Amino acid sequence: MPSEFQEDRAREKRAVELIDSVDHGRVATSMRALPFLASARHIVADGRVVLRLHKGYGYHRACAGSVVAYGADNLNNGGPDDGHWSVQFVGTCEAVEPAPGELDLFGPAPRFVDGEPFDPVYLRIEPQFVTVHELTAGTRHPKRPFHHVL
Repeated sequence: MPSEFQEDRAREKRAVELIDSVDHGRVATSMRALPFLASARHIVADGRVVLRLHKGYGYHRACAGSVVAYGADNLNNGGPDDGHWSVQFVGTCEAVEPAPGELDLFGPAPRFVDGEPFDPVYLRIEPQFVTVHELTAGTRHPKRPFHHVL
C-alpha cells in the first residue's frame, strides 16, 4: 500500500502533467484590496510555475511579493472520454528574469495586447499548495479531488 508521501508526490506530478498540457491560465490576487484575475502564459520549470504577462497593465506589481493563485483548466476543450480538469497553484510570487531555456519554452509572444505593443514581464510562483479536480464521464476510474499542502 502506498504511503501518504507517495500519494502526495503522485498527485503533485499529476498536477504538473495537467497544467503542462495547456498554455494559458489566470492569476488571481488583489490590487488596492480588490480581487482581480489576469490571463497569463505559463510554463513549469523546476517545480515552479513561471508566468508571462503584459507589463503595460501593471498587474505584475500587485502579484510580486504577494501570495497569488494561478489556475488553468481544459473545461472548454476536454471531450467526454478525456474528461475535464482544473488545477490551481497557490503560493508566493516574485518577479524573475527567466533563463534562456525557459524563455524558449514560452514560445512566441503576442505582438499586441489591446492594441498596444506587448511588453513581457515574468513572475515565478513557489507553490505552497496545489488543488486538482478531475471530472470524468466514467470511462476512466474516478479520482478523489485533491487538495495538498506542499
